[in-house]
Amino acid sequence: MSSFDLLARPIKKLLDEVGFKEPTEPQEKAIPVILSGKNVLLIAPTGTGKTEAAILPVLHMYISKPRNDVGIKVLYITPLRALNRDMLGRLLWWCQKLDIRVMVRHGDTEPRERAIQAKHPPDLLITTPETLQAILAGKTISQHLKHVRWIIIDEVHELADNKRGAQLSIALQRLKKITIEKPQIIGLSATVGSPKEVGKFLIGVDDEIEILEVPCIRYMRFRVKYPKPTREDYRLAVKLYTLPEVAARLRAIKEIVEKAKSCLIFVNTRSIAEVLASRFKVWNIDIPISIHHGSLAKPSRILTEKKLKSGELKGVVCTSSLELGIDIGHVDIVIQYMSPREVTRLVQRVGRSGHRIGRIAKGIVITMDPDDTLEAIAICRRAKNGLLEPVKIPNKPLDVLCHQIAGLLVKKNRWKFEEIFEIVKRAYPYRNLTMDDLERVIEYMHNRYPRLAWASFEDKVVLRPRNLQTLYRYYFEHLSMIPDERQYLVIDDKTDTPLGILDEAFVAEYGEPGTKFIIRGSPWKIISIVGDRIYVAQVDDPTGAIPSWVGEEIPVPFEVAQEVGAIRREISERLSKGADLDEITSDLVKRYPISKDDLKRSIKEIVDQFEQGLPVPSDKVVTVESWDDYTIVTTHAGTLVNRALARALALKLSDNIGITVAVQEDPYRVILKTLSLVSNDEIIEILKSIADEDPRKLSIEIANGSGLFKRRLIHVARRFGAISKHADLTSVSLRSLISSYKGTVIYDEALNEFLQKDIDIDRMLEFLKSIKDGSRLVIALKAGVLSPIGRLGLERAARKTEIIKPERMYKILIEAAKARLKDEALTFFCMNCWEYVETIRIKDLPEKIKCPICGSGSVSALKEDEDTVRKFCRKKGQRLNKRERRMFRVARDLLELYQEYGKVAFIAYAGKNIRVYDVEDILWEVSTESDKFYEAIIKKEREALKRRFSW
Repeated sequence: MSSFDLLARPIKKLLDEVGFKEPTEPQEKAIPVILSGKNVLLIAPTGTGKTEAAILPVLHMYISKPRNDVGIKVLYITPLRALNRDMLGRLLWWCQKLDIRVMVRHGDTEPRERAIQAKHPPDLLITTPETLQAILAGKTISQHLKHVRWIIIDEVHELADNKRGAQLSIALQRLKKITIEKPQIIGLSATVGSPKEVGKFLIGVDDEIEILEVPCIRYMRFRVKYPKPTREDYRLAVKLYTLPEVAARLRAIKEIVEKAKSCLIFVNTRSIAEVLASRFKVWNIDIPISIHHGSLAKPSRILTEKKLKSGELKGVVCTSSLELGIDIGHVDIVIQYMSPREVTRLVQRVGRSGHRIGRIAKGIVITMDPDDTLEAIAICRRAKNGLLEPVKIPNKPLDVLCHQIAGLLVKKNRWKFEEIFEIVKRAYPYRNLTMDDLERVIEYMHNRYPRLAWASFEDKVVLRPRNLQTLYRYYFEHLSMIPDERQYLVIDDKTDTPLGILDEAFVAEYGEPGTKFIIRGSPWKIISIVGDRIYVAQVDDPTGAIPSWVGEEIPVPFEVAQEVGAIRREISERLSKGADLDEITSDLVKRYPISKDDLKRSIKEIVDQFEQGLPVPSDKVVTVESWDDYTIVTTHAGTLVNRALARALALKLSDNIGITVAVQEDPYRVILKTLSLVSNDEIIEILKSIADEDPRKLSIEIANGSGLFKRRLIHVARRFGAISKHADLTSVSLRSLISSYKGTVIYDEALNEFLQKDIDIDRMLEFLKSIKDGSRLVIALKAGVLSPIGRLGLERAARKTEIIKPERMYKILIEAAKARLKDEALTFFCMNCWEYVETIRIKDLPEKIKCPICGSGSVSALKEDEDTVRKFCRKKGQRLNKRERRMFRVARDLLELYQEYGKVAFIAYAGKNIRVYDVEDILWEVSTESDKFYEAIIKKEREALKRRFSW
């Protein structure tokens, strides 16, 4: 008997209709346990029927009960709106057949739809964690939540380790407080490193949960490739205006994609996704490859998902935007471009391929240098052995607590401290909350001007403030715990020309006059910062320049970096015992998924260092060496330890030599610009002295001098409602921020977040103590001699800042613009019959566009998604709202330009933030496709960028 036999007859009939003959392993495991009424956390790979494993037993229980009361019975919570859209499509079929009303509600739901939901609530509501916050505080719709019996939370792993999850954990406790019956909670998750912690996060401290795991790692195969440039790659590099090593990596990807039916190419940052996709487009190979990330226009993202699912695309370059379970059909293989940096990330990404239990999920990592290669093979081995990073659940975040207290006050005028404490303390992230913590947050809300709450500390009660508008505005404007990351426009001070955009993460750490950085392939120096504009001057010397995408990087864990060190140690020890290199590599490839040739190239520096008689840095040996103006401390301690160490060293060195010391770090080393003012032996003494520092005192010292802390402080202050959501990093100095907030809950919470997310002070001190007590060796190399592994570190820093000559940059920009614009998608529709609507990529447009329904040539386009345009078309002859009138004007004017100039009108309109008036200007200047035409579009895009930052 299978688990399907336990389901009601109507559901079994539907299973036959849809062709589900046998349950998958997750369904076999989960359905009986969910039917027993237990809380469940189901951990299984994507594409194994997790959704049906949760929803079918819930639908069975729902249709088996009398349907007397009106209200929401099932809540389905997903972390992304795109997943809401996807889930509605999947659940609608089942629910319609079983006469169950299902609706979606999120931030974009129209007021009319919300009103319908409040008056006639659905039986099953699909929503996001943020919208749940709004519903809980709503007057009418919150009444319908009393009837909730089942809560399904999808992609739990995306929520457990951040403040969105902490917010949801309290919301679930608030929900339990108002429901007639205690709801059953079902969590769905990808593979995680600490299932028990995630389970506790889901249900809170007082309840029990059954954890059901379907291991996916046994169905995974990993391979690491470190491509070597061939003669063909040197020729390709010239064509693509890049380096032969980059061309070799592109060729390796092309060869894998050609053999596959469909493929995801994951990258670690949005900027790398843009660059990689752009190079494929410039290459113009006959393989359909597209791009997908969160910053792309919605029509482009949706079209990419559809085309991948239908098989029209063979490959998609993507970020974590496709890690989650959006339905994209079958994927043969996953390519990870450069090391994934974390074990969990690799497992979740490779899990997107294969699909269905029994199918092998295949992942190939394409690496860029020896560090990257050794890191990737260490991660693959750890993944194969199930050594995933533990999930770090935030510890009682006080900014989230402030927002939740506001939510409670929106719903009820008066609360005892003890009542709030009792609700919040049940949420797992708040298990360590003290009454003092709660009172400090309430004290802030009481003392803030204007008040968010009125409190009597004598009576231990908190009430709504007199000015209710302030409370309501604060609560509803801060529903999202995702930080509002600002962007900054970079402008050439000499020509007043926009060069590009810097993210807040970069500006927080490096945004000071005098800083050199790389943007558009050239080194620039910050001259001044005015609001959200950064004025820069071009410089000739790129030394010390920082790549503009550095703030996006994923931290490499301590354990991964240590394993890279252990590999280096094993090789050097075996070489010292006289082992043959061929024998060593033969043994290593049995444990690590890489070819002997690629491994030999990735360990060349280790062999060279050994042969030169120099100590090899490893997990047990730290080396300190100096060359030119730089000191390199090779640690193998991971990103967060090295980030803490770099800043601690900079602090101590600045005290010692009286000048500011510039630092850079990666997972394997710290690079200090000491200008030869400090010896290697002195650096060792400073390392040992830091080991004795008080952790709290050192943390505060590091934080108070860190731009990263400034960023955290502003994010936390925004969440507390202490500063405007639009306040930026440049409008206030770090020193004045610290003096304003020191001693407050805002400062303490920002420090807590900084210590959890940005640096690892405890592990750094533990690491330095091992140097001091001799369990980890530290060796000073001879001054002025750069070791092969030291050179690798400096080359790595230099490679990030590849400088491109102006004439080559012009050609790259034109070719990239051509490729990018032709890959953009617009939503086309007929302005004659108003029936035809279709999303089409520019490259797929015919020269003459005709409506396939009425044959008219009156086809125009908009940058809206297909659903929005269909709704707009259905209103033909009806009264239009302000937004729809604007859409009509844009479409009408664009149609006129198309009828006059042809397809080039749509190419120009596809540009970033290009308006119809801009299209007219471009076509007035150049009306045929040429380099000059694309140059005119780039010019208008820059003007549009400047316009965006001038409001």
